[in-house]
Amino acid sequence: MFLIPALALIGQSSTIAPPLSALASQFSNPLLATLDPENAPIVLTGVLLSLVVIYLASKLGGELSKRLDFPPVLGELVAGVVVGVSALHLLMFPESGAEAADSVIMTVVNFITGLSPEAANQVFESQSEVISVLAELGVIILLFEIGLESDLRQLREVGYQAAVVACVGVVVPFIAGTVGLMTLFHVAAIPAIFAGAALTATSIGITSKVLSELGQLKSKEGQIIVGAAVLDDVLGIIVLAVVASLAKTGEIDVSNVIYLIVSATVFLIGAILLGNFFNQSFVAIVDKLQTRGNIVVPAFIFAFFMAFLGNAIHLEAILGAFAAGLVLDETDRRKELDEQVKPIADLLVPIFFVTVGARADLSVLNPAVADNRAGLLIAAFLIVVAILGKVVTGWAAFGQPGINRLAIGVGMVPRGEVGLVFAGIGSASGVLSKPLEAAIIIMVILTTFVAPPFLRLAFGEPAEPPEDAEPVINGPVLAGETQTLP
Repeated sequence: MFLIPALALIGQSSTIAPPLSALASQFSNPLLATLDPENAPIVLTGVLLSLVVIYLASKLGGELSKRLDFPPVLGELVAGVVVGVSALHLLMFPESGAEAADSVIMTVVNFITGLSPEAANQVFESQSEVISVLAELGVIILLFEIGLESDLRQLREVGYQAAVVACVGVVVPFIAGTVGLMTLFHVAAIPAIFAGAALTATSIGITSKVLSELGQLKSKEGQIIVGAAVLDDVLGIIVLAVVASLAKTGEIDVSNVIYLIVSATVFLIGAILLGNFFNQSFVAIVDKLQTRGNIVVPAFIFAFFMAFLGNAIHLEAILGAFAAGLVLDETDRRKELDEQVKPIADLLVPIFFVTVGARADLSVLNPAVADNRAGLLIAAFLIVVAILGKVVTGWAAFGQPGINRLAIGVGMVPRGEVGLVFAGIGSASGVLSKPLEAAIIIMVILTTFVAPPFLRLAFGEPAEPPEDAEPVINGPVLAGETQTLP
């Protein structure tokens, strides 16, 4: 999930390059900085109306999906598509080339306020940026919550399997995609490598949410998937750094790649090893605080600080938040903290899923458009590689007899917003042709939407442990089973 500065490694070879936000500024305006002060209240109007649309869409979509016996997150994604660029044009974003006049929300705001076209575009860009930031906060909180719901001891138990699954999930689709594009479609080397790199992504936010909804997050399969997806993000940052640097300069910046590998390893291992110290400090602070929020506020201070550290060293903010959740999962106050985090997650996480859907432009699936036809053929190939290249990872989980290998493989399939960032960086660099860019977007969309129902089918009936019981940490919780601590 590259919603933070990961890739901005395509700059100077002698220094670590600026964050992704700096790279993004090359193809989008510095939004809030250009806003006239008198229009600031109008931005709030647009943000509030956007939030009304997002919450209505997420709730309606989630409830409908639940009634149809699908994971609610799938309904939120579909609802985002309905209100976004593909259908109603309620929730639009300037990165896709949209302007204020294209947004129904901005049309309503402009009708009320009577803005000039230039001012309307400024307001549109600024309110879109606010929604994007809220979505990023949503995915940070989601990964913090997932960390709290995960079991650090069980993650350690499946650490080797998760590492192998992650490596296979990066290598197989990358090689198959790159070689296939060059041999079957005669795509040039650098664009083929870039498309192959896009196939390596895994959206941990979408998969982990579905696992949680299915009651499988603490199962052996769920822990392998989450661990592998986290490692996939780290490997994805490195892969994207390499191909982005190659696209711009024709050379690979070895120093930046080494820096990323070392910093990612030190950050994740260091956070886990220092867990006991953090736990003791957290409990000591919480016990001395007597005002409201005495548990949840210190927890979010820690989570946001860890996210900041991940961001600052050019990794991912979500990796820091996930590590913070894993650490605090070991505290005596974990259950109480978990209950207090859920309402906050319920407010911010839907923004993330709806905006992911809203950004997905399904018009690239229209064969009537000439530019889409070549892309559709390439997309069909990429989709096959994207699905099979991740499904085979389930059989890379060694030493786990009786494990649901299909569920592990399917859990690694969705690309989500991670894949969209690959497409965005490729488009901004000018490496990708229109058909290839459309093919990558189609692959991202379809893998994102097919994974939740397929994951449900792979696991079978949801496992719903009693509220007063937790899965044992010494063995897997299989689909349809619940276990309690003695």
